[in-house]
Amino acid sequence: MENTQFIIQKDNTANPGPLGLCGFGLTTILLNLHNAGLFGMDTMILAMGIFMGGIVQVIVGTMEWKKNNIFGTMAFTSYGIFWLTLVFLMMLPKMGLGTAPSPIAMGYYLTVWGILSLGFFVATLKLGKVMAFLFATVVLLFALLAIANFTGSHMIHTIAGIEGVICGSTAVYMAIAQLLEAVYGRQLLPLK
Repeated sequence: MENTQFIIQKDNTANPGPLGLCGFGLTTILLNLHNAGLFGMDTMILAMGIFMGGIVQVIVGTMEWKKNNIFGTMAFTSYGIFWLTLVFLMMLPKMGLGTAPSPIAMGYYLTVWGILSLGFFVATLKLGKVMAFLFATVVLLFALLAIANFTGSHMIHTIAGIEGVICGSTAVYMAIAQLLEAVYGRQLLPLK
């Protein structure tokens, strides 16, 4: 009879989620402060979109895959790519590498991201109230931005900016809540 031994490897790696939530949240806040009319579009937003919104979230999505978290993998990687494509949609035409999308095209771009976010929202209904609230605000943000692009309404765009700050702030809240729970070994800020 053959002697079979099994090796069980325990995952001791840190939760990458708070980093991804920071990348999403901080970038979302800054872009939507612009959308609300507080300042113009500049390289600060573009740099955040490339690095914190884009690259960091794609890395976190890969880390979530390693932890066998399909939701984290899909959400962080998808939104990381969203930020990178958004920045490139703005930068490429300025570099002479294509035509800037029309407001109608941007409306459709934002609509498809809203549809994906709606799917994520449905999944969050099993992941806690704060997570569900975050994704509800993401869906609403994409809907408002799409409507603003389709209609050309400055007022809806401003409302989207205000709602986007709430959305981004929720992500940062979740990141800090998860960080504090890991550091203190107990929940200090509610997430359920």
